[in-house]
Amino acid sequence: MSTAGRGPDAPVRVAVVGLGWAGRTIWLPRLTAHPAYRVTAVVEPGPGGAEHVPAGSALLADADLLGPDVDLAVVAVPNHLHTPVAERLLARGIPVFLEKPVCLSAAEADRLAAAERAGGTVLLAGSAARYRPDVAALTELAADLGPIRHVDLAWVRASGVPDAGGWFTSRRLSGGGALVDLGWHLLDTAQAVLGGDVRFPSVLGSLSADFVNDGRRGAGWRGTEGPDGAGDVEDTARGFLLTDTGVSVAVRASWASHESVDTTRITVEGATGSATLECTFGFSPNRRVPRLTRTRDGVTTDVPLPGENVGTEYVRQLDELPAVLADPASRGAAVKRAHHTISVIERLYAAARAPRPRLADEAAALAV
Repeated sequence: MSTAGRGPDAPVRVAVVGLGWAGRTIWLPRLTAHPAYRVTAVVEPGPGGAEHVPAGSALLADADLLGPDVDLAVVAVPNHLHTPVAERLLARGIPVFLEKPVCLSAAEADRLAAAERAGGTVLLAGSAARYRPDVAALTELAADLGPIRHVDLAWVRASGVPDAGGWFTSRRLSGGGALVDLGWHLLDTAQAVLGGDVRFPSVLGSLSADFVNDGRRGAGWRGTEGPDGAGDVEDTARGFLLTDTGVSVAVRASWASHESVDTTRITVEGATGSATLECTFGFSPNRRVPRLTRTRDGVTTDVPLPGENVGTEYVRQLDELPAVLADPASRGAAVKRAHHTISVIERLYAAARAPRPRLADEAAALAV
């Protein structure tokens, strides 16, 4: 790994690659403020990058210009560039952190794994949801519900289509819509609640796109309200999955809906009770106050939750990254999880887009 010239207690020297909304709003300010990091370079080929570069940091036009004095590259480019950019950096021995979606196919995950091995370095990845204290509390509570029978996860925005008419709503550039964007967080949360590396041999899915090209449904907090777009991705995805032990998992991811408040709702049903978390993932200002409840024998009780500012889960990720970066056991772990997650997403898309038998054909088949 590229740590030459850095002492064990020195800040991690970071390059932020990409100054889109995520790089500019989520990662750069938090890395700049965090004592465990020092932003040494910012990579942005487009105009206007200089105004966001911290004092003492270099502005570069291409990630290939990064040198060996970088301990970690935080790659925050559009989805379709995640694998090409990270692959080149990893092959040169530069550790990389990728936010979801880490990759857009299982084949891309294989490329990242090969680059990680070739460069003798590590790919780190994160899905911020599991760093939320309310999700951690739900996960802890789920362990006391007896054998888990069913998990229901939904992230439903009232209006929150990102970058309408831009790369986010182009299937070629984004890899998909709400399922790739919001669904990745939900699937990662399901893995945390269920306790690890869970496999889903059975997958069903459906997609719809009733709001994606309605300019009134843009994610205003991202500055994306505006004219109608020409997107070809889904704004809503629904899935039903079964684990190899028979636990059912329902997933819904919606960029927009007929609801009035952006709501994330996760319910875990066990043999001895159930638990439900209502909150709002992400940065939307149209949000719910987190509430965690437990129900047993017809009685529902509230479980106290600590207060926390919006976006603190990203700081929690940064708190842990230096130790993960230094741990040799981290190599291969993130790309393995990403391979599993994107494989489930690919199968959900395939199931949703598969031709449906006509009702008459189904009736005839049942009559035989």
